[in-house]
Amino acid sequence: MEKMGAVEPTLEQFLEEKKRIRNPLVPVGALMTAGVLTAGLISFKRGNSQLGQTLMRARVVAQGATVALMVGTAFYYGDNPWKKSSRTDTD
Repeated sequence: MEKMGAVEPTLEQFLEEKKRIRNPLVPVGALMTAGVLTAGLISFKRGNSQLGQTLMRARVVAQGATVALMVGTAFYYGDNPWKKSSRTDTD
């Protein structure tokens, strides 16, 4: 018999909550990318195009590192959004 109001989280919901814990460097990489982008735009506005160009290249490197971290941790933990789940729901 099913209890009314008692909702147990599924394994997928539990793992979804743990993604930030499993992947702590991705938010850091995103903030670094945003910071370098902001600094680059400010330097372009002030007329220092040489520094702005260097910062834009640094932004590309930071952005690439962030994407590589995302892909690497997804591969490490076995997350594959294209793979069908072998579990079937019988609700």
